[in-house]
Parts: sequence; C-alpha cells; structure tokens
Amino acid sequence: MPIKKAAKKALRQAKKKEERSKKIKKYLSYQERKFNKAIIVSDLNKAKEIYLILQKALDKAAGKGIIKKNNASRKKSRLSKKIKNLGKNK
Repeated sequence: MPIKKAAKKALRQAKKKEERSKKIKKYLSYQERKFNKAIIVSDLNKAKEIYLILQKALDKAAGKGIIKKNNASRKKSRLSKKIKNLGKNK
C-alpha cells in the first residue's frame, strides 16, 4: 500500500481510470456482439444501425486512449467489410 499522500491519490486515480476503461470496453464488446448477431441473421438495416453506433463508440474510445487509434481503425474496417459482404449476398 502507498504511504505518501501523492501515491495514495495516484492509486485512487488509477482505480477510477481502470473502472471507466472497463466500462467502455464492455460496452464496445456488447455492441460488437449485437452487430455480429445482426450479420448472422442477415439483417442489413439493423447491422448498419449498430455499425454507426459502434463506429462512434470506437472513435471516442480511441480519442480517450482506451484503445489505440489503429486498433479502432482496424475494427471499423473489418465491420464495414462484413456489411459490404452482407449487401452483396442479398
């Protein structure tokens, strides 16, 4: 356990940041699961709707430093590729 006042504060801040990050990452994975379910069911409109929400959430997470910028970009690219393939199959 930290002894100095500054170290105690740093620990409190780290815990808060960790909680926030976990909450956002959990939300991202939830939206990704919803998106994948829509793709499996071949519901193009719902998939596009969820994609827009997910895209915004990924950009926000990347901006806050929760995930890396390239990671967010790669995920968005793969999701849009799935939508494109779903549109071709119909």
